[in-house]
Amino acid sequence: MSQLPKCPTCSSEYTYEDGEMFVCPECAHEWPIAAAESSAIVVRDAFGTELKAGDSITVIKDLKIKGSSSVVKTGVKIKIIRLVDGDHDIDCKIDGIGAMQLKSEFVKKA
Repeated sequence: MSQLPKCPTCSSEYTYEDGEMFVCPECAHEWPIAAAESSAIVVRDAFGTELKAGDSITVIKDLKIKGSSSVVKTGVKIKIIRLVDGDHDIDCKIDGIGAMQLKSEFVKKA
């Protein structure tokens, strides 16, 4: 099953294909499939290496977790990442902490 893009207007995950267009059922926005294929996400780590979904990364700076007293320590290895659009461009799961979103400027490719 292919991964359909989120709606560029409202970020809804429930988009569907209708002929040559993607359609968002929540806001009724329509955009061509060709435009969605050309706008691939390019995420680079702190050293300029391009990251891809499924890569392993290492944290290069202690990161305080907002709303908690926990800290993600320098050197923590994260096995599988997912790239997302937005301010925090990496979705991952950290052992002992759980699901998190990270900024690519604080990690390096392992």
